[in-house]
Amino acid sequence: MNVKIEKIDPIEIDKNSIVKYTEMGNIIEIQYMSKRNNKQTVQMLPGMKQYIVMDTGEIKDIEHHETRATQYSSLKRTFANIRSLINTNVADKDKVRWITLTYAENMTDTKQLYNDFEKFNKRFQYKIKKLGYNKAEYIAVMEPQGRGAWHCHMFYIFDCKAPFIPNNELRDTWGHGFVTIKQLNNIDNPGAYLTAYLGDMELEDAINNVGLDNVCKSEIKEVEFLDDEGNKVPKKFVKGARLHMYPANFNMYRTSKGIKRPSSEMITQEMAEKKVSAATLTYEKTLKLEDTENDFEAVISTRYYNRIRVNNQ
Repeated sequence: MNVKIEKIDPIEIDKNSIVKYTEMGNIIEIQYMSKRNNKQTVQMLPGMKQYIVMDTGEIKDIEHHETRATQYSSLKRTFANIRSLINTNVADKDKVRWITLTYAENMTDTKQLYNDFEKFNKRFQYKIKKLGYNKAEYIAVMEPQGRGAWHCHMFYIFDCKAPFIPNNELRDTWGHGFVTIKQLNNIDNPGAYLTAYLGDMELEDAINNVGLDNVCKSEIKEVEFLDDEGNKVPKKFVKGARLHMYPANFNMYRTSKGIKRPSSEMITQEMAEKKVSAATLTYEKTLKLEDTENDFEAVISTRYYNRIRVNNQ
Protein backbone atom coordinates (compact mmCIF):
# COMPACT_ATOMS: atom_id res chain seq x y z
CA MET A 1 0.00 0.00 0.00
CA ASN A 2 1.20 3.49 -0.89
CA VAL A 3 -0.28 5.68 1.86
CA LYS A 4 0.63 9.35 2.14
CA ILE A 5 -0.09 11.28 5.33
CA GLU A 6 0.15 15.08 5.33
CA LYS A 7 -0.47 17.59 8.12
CA ILE A 8 -2.85 20.33 7.02
CA ASP A 9 -4.61 23.37 8.51
CA PRO A 10 -7.64 22.81 10.79
CA ILE A 11 -10.97 22.38 9.03
CA GLU A 12 -14.52 23.44 9.85
CA ILE A 13 -16.62 20.40 10.76
CA ASP A 14 -20.31 20.37 9.91
CA LYS A 15 -22.46 20.24 13.04
CA ASN A 16 -24.37 17.21 11.69
CA SER A 17 -21.21 15.18 11.02
CA ILE A 18 -20.63 12.09 13.18
CA VAL A 19 -17.56 12.20 15.41
CA LYS A 20 -16.00 9.85 17.94
CA TYR A 21 -16.28 11.37 21.42
CA THR A 22 -13.99 9.83 24.07
CA GLU A 23 -13.80 10.74 27.76
CA MET A 24 -10.58 9.98 29.65
CA GLY A 25 -10.98 11.51 33.10
CA ASN A 26 -10.45 15.25 32.72
CA ILE A 27 -9.29 14.84 29.11
CA ILE A 28 -11.72 14.64 26.18
CA GLU A 29 -10.86 13.61 22.62
CA ILE A 30 -13.06 14.41 19.63
CA GLN A 31 -12.09 12.76 16.35
CA TYR A 32 -13.67 13.33 12.96
CA MET A 33 -12.93 11.35 9.80
CA SER A 34 -14.35 12.58 6.50
CA LYS A 35 -14.42 9.10 4.98
CA ARG A 36 -13.73 5.57 6.15
CA ASN A 37 -11.99 2.94 4.01
CA ASN A 38 -14.19 -0.15 4.37
CA LYS A 39 -12.52 -2.03 1.53
CA GLN A 40 -10.46 -5.03 2.63
CA THR A 41 -7.00 -4.62 1.13
CA VAL A 42 -5.26 -7.66 2.67
CA GLN A 43 -6.29 -10.99 4.14
CA MET A 44 -4.33 -13.19 6.54
CA LEU A 45 -3.56 -16.74 5.37
CA PRO A 46 -3.68 -19.87 7.59
CA GLY A 47 -0.74 -20.02 9.98
CA MET A 48 -0.64 -16.20 10.34
CA LYS A 49 2.79 -16.05 8.65
CA GLN A 50 1.66 -14.78 5.24
CA TYR A 51 -1.03 -12.50 3.79
CA ILE A 52 -2.57 -11.97 0.36
CA VAL A 53 -3.03 -8.58 -1.33
CA MET A 54 -6.65 -8.69 -2.45
CA ASP A 55 -6.30 -6.50 -5.56
CA THR A 56 -3.30 -8.32 -7.06
CA GLY A 57 -3.42 -11.80 -5.51
CA GLU A 58 0.21 -11.40 -4.44
CA ILE A 59 1.24 -13.44 -1.38
CA LYS A 60 3.71 -11.80 1.00
CA ASP A 61 5.51 -12.87 4.16
CA ILE A 62 4.80 -11.04 7.42
CA GLU A 63 7.95 -9.26 8.51
CA HIS A 64 9.19 -9.86 12.04
CA HIS A 65 10.96 -6.76 13.27
CA GLU A 66 13.92 -6.75 15.60
CA THR A 67 12.95 -3.64 17.56
CA ARG A 68 9.82 -1.70 18.45
CA ALA A 69 11.25 1.34 16.63
CA THR A 70 10.58 -0.36 13.29
CA GLN A 71 6.98 -0.94 14.36
CA TYR A 72 6.28 2.78 14.63
CA SER A 73 2.52 2.65 14.12
CA SER A 74 2.18 -0.10 16.74
CA LEU A 75 4.27 1.91 19.17
CA LYS A 76 2.10 4.99 18.61
CA ARG A 77 -1.01 2.96 19.43
CA THR A 78 0.65 1.65 22.58
CA PHE A 79 1.53 5.17 23.73
CA ALA A 80 -2.04 6.30 22.99
CA ASN A 81 -3.43 3.42 25.09
CA ILE A 82 -1.13 4.32 27.97
CA ARG A 83 -2.15 8.00 27.78
CA SER A 84 -5.85 7.18 27.83
CA LEU A 85 -5.56 4.70 30.72
CA ILE A 86 -3.55 7.10 32.87
CA ASN A 87 -5.84 10.07 32.21
CA THR A 88 -8.97 7.99 32.82
CA ASN A 89 -7.75 6.77 36.22
CA VAL A 90 -5.65 9.69 37.48
CA ALA A 91 -8.37 12.35 37.44
CA ASP A 92 -8.36 12.81 41.24
CA LYS A 93 -4.68 13.35 42.08
CA ASP A 94 -5.23 13.15 45.83
CA LYS A 95 -6.01 9.45 45.38
CA VAL A 96 -2.85 8.69 43.38
CA ARG A 97 0.79 7.95 44.12
CA TRP A 98 3.25 8.07 41.20
CA ILE A 99 6.32 6.01 42.05
CA THR A 100 9.33 5.44 39.78
CA LEU A 101 11.50 2.37 40.46
CA THR A 102 15.11 2.50 39.24
CA TYR A 103 17.82 -0.16 39.29
CA ALA A 104 21.18 0.66 40.86
CA GLU A 105 22.83 -1.86 38.55
CA ASN A 106 22.63 -1.84 34.76
CA MET A 107 19.82 -4.44 34.73
CA THR A 108 18.62 -5.12 31.15
CA ASP A 109 16.77 -8.46 31.52
CA THR A 110 13.06 -7.92 30.75
CA LYS A 111 12.01 -11.18 32.42
CA GLN A 112 13.71 -10.15 35.64
CA LEU A 113 12.16 -6.70 35.26
CA TYR A 114 8.61 -8.05 35.44
CA ASN A 115 9.52 -10.58 38.10
CA ASP A 116 10.92 -7.78 40.30
CA PHE A 117 7.89 -5.60 39.56
CA GLU A 118 5.45 -8.33 40.64
CA LYS A 119 7.35 -8.91 43.88
CA PHE A 120 7.40 -5.17 44.63
CA ASN A 121 3.68 -4.87 43.97
CA LYS A 122 2.86 -7.76 46.34
CA ARG A 123 5.00 -6.22 49.09
CA PHE A 124 3.48 -2.77 48.47
CA GLN A 125 -0.10 -4.11 48.66
CA TYR A 126 0.76 -5.95 51.88
CA LYS A 127 2.23 -2.75 53.35
CA ILE A 128 -0.83 -0.60 52.63
CA LYS A 129 -3.15 -3.35 53.90
CA LYS A 130 -1.34 -3.21 57.25
CA LEU A 131 -1.92 0.57 57.22
CA GLY A 132 -5.68 -0.04 56.88
CA TYR A 133 -6.14 0.68 53.16
CA ASN A 134 -7.92 -1.37 50.54
CA LYS A 135 -6.00 -2.87 47.65
CA ALA A 136 -4.78 -0.17 45.24
CA GLU A 137 -5.26 -0.45 41.50
CA TYR A 138 -2.17 0.16 39.40
CA ILE A 139 -0.82 1.11 35.98
CA ALA A 140 2.81 0.05 35.46
CA VAL A 141 4.82 1.43 32.52
CA MET A 142 8.35 0.27 31.68
CA GLU A 143 10.90 2.70 30.25
CA PRO A 144 14.51 1.93 29.15
CA GLN A 145 17.15 4.37 30.34
CA GLY A 146 19.96 5.61 28.14
CA ARG A 147 22.43 3.23 29.76
CA GLY A 148 20.13 0.26 29.01
CA ALA A 149 18.73 -0.35 32.50
CA TRP A 150 14.99 -0.11 33.13
CA HIS A 151 12.71 2.34 34.89
CA CYS A 152 9.32 1.17 36.15
CA HIS A 153 6.70 3.93 36.48
CA MET A 154 3.93 2.93 38.88
CA PHE A 155 0.64 4.80 39.23
CA TYR A 156 -1.16 3.50 42.32
CA ILE A 157 -4.83 4.55 42.47
CA PHE A 158 -6.65 4.34 45.84
CA ASP A 159 -10.36 4.51 46.66
CA CYS A 160 -9.62 7.34 49.13
CA LYS A 161 -6.86 9.84 49.78
CA ALA A 162 -3.56 8.08 49.07
CA PRO A 163 -1.38 7.35 52.11
CA PHE A 164 1.99 8.96 52.71
CA ILE A 165 4.79 6.39 52.73
CA PRO A 166 8.35 7.61 53.38
CA ASN A 167 10.76 7.26 50.48
CA ASN A 168 13.19 5.12 52.49
CA GLU A 169 10.42 2.59 53.22
CA LEU A 170 9.53 2.35 49.53
CA ARG A 171 13.22 1.98 48.67
CA ASP A 172 13.47 -0.95 51.08
CA THR A 173 10.29 -2.45 49.63
CA TRP A 174 11.80 -2.20 46.13
CA GLY A 175 15.23 -3.47 47.17
CA HIS A 176 17.00 -3.02 43.82
CA GLY A 177 18.12 0.59 43.84
CA PHE A 178 16.28 3.90 44.00
CA VAL A 179 12.70 5.09 44.35
CA THR A 180 11.36 8.48 43.29
CA ILE A 181 7.94 9.80 44.29
CA LYS A 182 6.82 12.34 41.69
CA GLN A 183 4.32 15.11 42.33
CA LEU A 184 1.19 15.36 40.16
CA ASN A 185 -0.12 18.69 41.45
CA ASN A 186 1.29 20.75 38.57
CA ILE A 187 0.39 18.26 35.82
CA ASP A 188 -3.09 18.56 34.29
CA ASN A 189 -2.49 15.87 31.62
CA PRO A 190 -0.40 13.14 33.32
CA GLY A 191 -0.87 10.68 30.45
CA ALA A 192 0.64 13.07 27.92
CA TYR A 193 3.35 14.10 30.38
CA LEU A 194 4.61 10.54 30.82
CA THR A 195 4.31 9.32 27.22
CA ALA A 196 5.96 12.48 25.87
CA TYR A 197 9.34 11.15 26.92
CA LEU A 198 8.76 7.38 26.70
CA GLY A 199 9.95 7.66 23.11
CA ASP A 200 12.18 10.72 23.53
CA MET A 201 15.47 11.04 25.36
CA GLU A 202 17.25 13.88 27.12
CA LEU A 203 19.80 15.56 24.85
CA GLU A 204 22.85 14.62 26.91
CA ASP A 205 21.79 10.96 27.17
CA ALA A 206 21.02 10.85 23.45
CA ILE A 207 24.49 12.17 22.55
CA ASN A 208 26.08 9.52 24.78
CA ASN A 209 23.93 6.64 23.53
CA VAL A 210 22.93 7.26 19.90
CA GLY A 211 25.84 9.51 18.86
CA LEU A 212 26.21 13.18 18.03
CA ASP A 213 25.71 12.66 14.27
CA ASN A 214 22.36 10.93 14.77
CA VAL A 215 21.26 13.60 17.24
CA CYS A 216 22.10 16.36 14.75
CA LYS A 217 19.81 14.67 12.20
CA SER A 218 16.98 14.35 14.72
CA GLU A 219 14.39 16.75 16.03
CA ILE A 220 15.36 18.45 19.28
CA LYS A 221 12.58 19.94 21.40
CA GLU A 222 12.48 21.78 24.69
CA VAL A 223 9.80 20.82 27.19
CA GLU A 224 9.00 21.66 30.80
CA PHE A 225 9.93 18.89 33.21
CA LEU A 226 9.11 18.57 36.90
CA ASP A 227 12.09 18.25 39.22
CA ASP A 228 12.01 16.34 42.52
CA GLU A 229 10.53 19.38 44.28
CA GLY A 230 7.69 19.69 41.76
CA ASN A 231 9.09 22.79 40.05
CA LYS A 232 8.91 23.15 36.27
CA VAL A 233 12.33 23.36 34.60
CA PRO A 234 13.13 23.38 30.86
CA LYS A 235 14.94 20.37 29.40
CA LYS A 236 15.96 19.49 25.86
CA PHE A 237 14.86 16.15 24.42
CA VAL A 238 15.67 14.34 21.18
CA LYS A 239 12.47 13.11 19.57
CA GLY A 240 12.29 9.34 19.04
CA ALA A 241 15.79 8.64 20.36
CA ARG A 242 14.53 6.04 22.85
CA LEU A 243 12.39 4.02 20.42
CA HIS A 244 15.13 1.64 19.31
CA MET A 245 15.66 0.55 22.94
CA TYR A 246 12.29 -1.25 23.24
CA PRO A 247 12.63 -4.97 22.39
CA ALA A 248 10.33 -6.38 19.72
CA ASN A 249 6.98 -7.67 21.07
CA PHE A 250 7.78 -6.29 24.52
CA ASN A 251 4.73 -5.61 26.69
CA MET A 252 5.69 -2.17 27.98
CA TYR A 253 2.73 -1.70 30.35
CA ARG A 254 0.47 -3.68 32.65
CA THR A 255 -2.60 -2.83 34.68
CA SER A 256 -4.61 -4.32 37.52
CA LYS A 257 -8.09 -5.70 36.81
CA GLY A 258 -9.93 -2.76 38.37
CA ILE A 259 -8.42 -0.10 36.09
CA LYS A 260 -11.12 1.83 34.22
CA ARG A 261 -11.14 2.07 30.44
CA PRO A 262 -12.03 5.28 28.55
CA SER A 263 -15.62 5.54 27.33
CA SER A 264 -16.39 6.35 23.68
CA GLU A 265 -19.53 7.06 21.69
CA MET A 266 -20.41 8.18 18.17
CA ILE A 267 -22.35 11.44 18.27
CA THR A 268 -22.86 14.53 16.13
CA GLN A 269 -20.33 17.36 16.12
CA GLU A 270 -23.01 19.63 17.58
CA MET A 271 -23.56 17.31 20.55
CA ALA A 272 -19.81 17.00 21.08
CA GLU A 273 -19.39 20.79 21.11
CA LYS A 274 -22.07 21.09 23.80
CA LYS A 275 -20.34 18.47 25.94
CA VAL A 276 -17.00 20.32 25.84
CA SER A 277 -18.43 23.84 26.12
CA ALA A 278 -16.96 24.27 29.63
CA ALA A 279 -13.60 22.66 28.76
CA THR A 280 -10.50 24.21 27.19
CA LEU A 281 -9.15 23.21 23.78
CA THR A 282 -5.50 22.25 24.42
CA TYR A 283 -4.37 20.53 21.22
CA GLU A 284 -5.58 20.15 17.65
CA LYS A 285 -4.21 18.15 14.72
CA THR A 286 -5.58 17.69 11.19
CA LEU A 287 -4.17 15.11 8.77
CA LYS A 288 -4.89 14.31 5.14
CA LEU A 289 -4.61 10.61 4.37
CA GLU A 290 -4.30 9.39 0.78
CA ASP A 291 -4.10 5.78 -0.43
CA THR A 292 -3.44 6.00 -4.18
CA GLU A 293 -3.58 2.24 -4.78
CA ASN A 294 -7.14 2.02 -3.46
CA ASP A 295 -8.31 5.44 -4.66
CA PHE A 296 -9.03 6.50 -1.08
CA GLU A 297 -8.64 9.94 0.51
CA ALA A 298 -9.77 11.22 3.91
CA VAL A 299 -9.23 14.06 6.34
CA ILE A 300 -8.82 13.22 10.03
CA SER A 301 -9.30 15.92 12.66
CA THR A 302 -8.41 15.26 16.30
CA ARG A 303 -9.05 17.74 19.10
CA TYR A 304 -8.21 17.43 22.80
CA TYR A 305 -9.97 19.32 25.58
CA ASN A 306 -9.16 19.63 29.29
CA ARG A 307 -11.85 20.13 31.92
CA ILE A 308 -9.51 21.56 34.57
CA ARG A 309 -7.23 23.80 32.50
CA VAL A 310 -8.26 27.45 32.35
CA ASN A 311 -8.26 29.32 29.03
CA ASN A 312 -5.31 31.57 29.77
CA GLN A 313 -2.86 28.68 30.39
